[in-house]
Amino acid sequence: MRFWTISFATAIRKGATTDRAHERKLSVGFSAGDNSIIAKNDVARSASGFVALGHDPWFLLKPKHCLRRGWYRLDLKAFLPDGYQPRVYFNFGHGFQERFGCPLYVDGDRYSAIVRAYKPTLSVRLDPVDRAVDFDLKSFTITPANPILLAKLRLLQMLGIVWNLAKAPLGWRMHFADLRRDYLSTRGFVTLPVRYQARSSQDAYLRWIRARDYSPERGRAKLEAEIQKLAAPPLISVLMPVYNPEIDHLNKAIDSVSRQIYPNWELCIADDGSTDPAIRRTILSWVQRDRRIKVIFRGKNGHISEATNSAFALAKGEWVALLDHDDLLREHALAEVALTLSRDPTIELVYSDEDKIDSRGRRADPHFKPDFSIDLLRSMNYLNHLTVHRSENIRMVGGWRRGFEGSQDYDLNLRIIERIPASSISHIPKILYHWRTSAGSTASDTSEKSYAYQNGLKALAEHIERCQLPAQAEPLESTPYFRIRYHVPEPAPLVSLIIPTRDGVHLLETSIGSVLQKTTYKNYEIIIVDNGSSKPETHRFFKNIASDHPNIRIIRYDREFNYSAINNFAVQHARGTVLGLLNNDIEVISPDWLTAMVARALMPEVGCVGAKLYYPDGTIQHGGVILGLGSVAGHAHKHFPRNAAGYFARLLLQQNLSAVTAACLVVRKDVYLEVGGLEEQNLPVAFNDVDFCLRVREAGYLNVFTPFAELYHHESVSRGDDSTPEKMERSIREIAFMRARWGRRLDADPYYSPNLTLQREDFSYAE
Repeated sequence: MRFWTISFATAIRKGATTDRAHERKLSVGFSAGDNSIIAKNDVARSASGFVALGHDPWFLLKPKHCLRRGWYRLDLKAFLPDGYQPRVYFNFGHGFQERFGCPLYVDGDRYSAIVRAYKPTLSVRLDPVDRAVDFDLKSFTITPANPILLAKLRLLQMLGIVWNLAKAPLGWRMHFADLRRDYLSTRGFVTLPVRYQARSSQDAYLRWIRARDYSPERGRAKLEAEIQKLAAPPLISVLMPVYNPEIDHLNKAIDSVSRQIYPNWELCIADDGSTDPAIRRTILSWVQRDRRIKVIFRGKNGHISEATNSAFALAKGEWVALLDHDDLLREHALAEVALTLSRDPTIELVYSDEDKIDSRGRRADPHFKPDFSIDLLRSMNYLNHLTVHRSENIRMVGGWRRGFEGSQDYDLNLRIIERIPASSISHIPKILYHWRTSAGSTASDTSEKSYAYQNGLKALAEHIERCQLPAQAEPLESTPYFRIRYHVPEPAPLVSLIIPTRDGVHLLETSIGSVLQKTTYKNYEIIIVDNGSSKPETHRFFKNIASDHPNIRIIRYDREFNYSAINNFAVQHARGTVLGLLNNDIEVISPDWLTAMVARALMPEVGCVGAKLYYPDGTIQHGGVILGLGSVAGHAHKHFPRNAAGYFARLLLQQNLSAVTAACLVVRKDVYLEVGGLEEQNLPVAFNDVDFCLRVREAGYLNVFTPFAELYHHESVSRGDDSTPEKMERSIREIAFMRARWGRRLDADPYYSPNLTLQREDFSYAE
């Protein structure tokens, strides 16, 4: 069987590099002499190897002969900056798609993975880095995987001991020494085959579908009975702009509307000058079959915004739903919408969960969304499908605007949510919409249709201007998402950073040193609360740090440890209008951490702002707090790799959450005092931050998680062992108090889907 070997060091032809940023060709010989590699985007040669010229450098590997289907080992020898994880993508005939991508795992200067090419491979794409940096590539090999070792690997996976072979019996460890050498990285993680990964995830989703999803057998009769009870069932107009879809997809899209359980709908189709005459015949045949289907054939192609407006002109319904010409509505979609509207007359906008469907009807990649989050919407159009608007709101804002094609619905959503209260936006946590994946579709590849991204950024910028926010919209580098960078007013308000401590001078010195050396925000004071330190070196440190830095004060709290009481005591001494609660084991990473947090906390609608925290090994310690995890609350995405995007990129995006950790929390002093500070009597150690954030939400404020404030958290190193009988008893009391105070609200976090598990912190599907 053929294998590919690429030598980057020796096979670059003279004159291959030019000043152009795209389509630079580097002719690289494989050992078989029949292949080439092209530096396809944002790559040039440099004295030390290569330089990435932008945020998306990648190489195209195109052999003269297809790589046969089967299992392969990928090995890349490269010198990359710390923290970068290269990825390899396979083209099985439909271009490069994210689902056919595989990360390579690091072991020194070698990166490797085991993958399965489930079809013949036409070409391979290598993404070594994801931003403008210097790097060097030495060689890349794709070789058939040893089938015997692979079988042993699969056996170990099924036995569940592959993650830590050190715990296996001695005989197994010796027998699989070759497996450890050939298939495990130095961290002990197996690099799973890409198709096996996809199948594992798909299996989990299929289990969820069988256990929890709607099915006609167990749900249709109940929905039909509820619909019959509606006193005034609303007319829902489904808008479908059409332009040259595949006939089969168009038929299935229209059929998905015709099969709706809910009968009071109309389908308004606007054909935008499709060039295939079969499309006109298809639509007219449907019009003849069902009088609820209306159509307008536009004489001139005006793109999707104008086509949607034409479809809207046909609509008579009080409510408008949007359907792309190749997607599918679930049969119960409009029934769920109508019943939701009937339960609450104040609703102005409804959105649901969605998943993706391929040409074979296979479902995947469900997006189980949170309830309405304005910060998340300003990061991406997560409302997406299915979204249903009150017709009058669409008319009031002037419909869809030309010039926002590809993001025309995002622009509309932003203009409408500016006019309606957040309480009138309802989320149906059910899969009501199948988004079709096909070549060239943004459902299958977020790199497609860059014009849509630019139009989305423009829509967001105009939204900021209309709302008169002190901010600017920016691309979020190397992602298809956005960042709003909020500005701090001049003069910047004084921030009081409160750090409780008892001895642990090595931690405190690191923490304060990182604040002083790295923080770009200038107007702050540090209040060190000494809770009974006894070591001479601690007191020497207090004396020196206070004398060297006028903005640092030491105050004493000579009572037993009570985190809530200590912070409440320090707030009384705080001179700032903004408070920053910090643990003494926090270490700053990003210099603008405090600027990012303060800028958002100063907005009148915001209460608490939390940061993105890492363990010392770089994995996630805190990506926000999810209610219900571990009975009370837990941290989102705990132990995920630092560069992980998280569930639908939620580790990368600013968003609203129910709570954030007080290990690094910023809040205005007036908000802190308004809700009465931290709970001293019942929550002296644990969950006081969760309780505080919930009371802040109850007072009408939003809590915000920002990934743009990055810090290390050494996780309560200074607090001691929690396993003593006294501390265990205290922990039980704190849990009981939280359950008594907040009850079922702890089990229904509005920013975490009920379709996701409360057993783990990884956003996996509920079982």
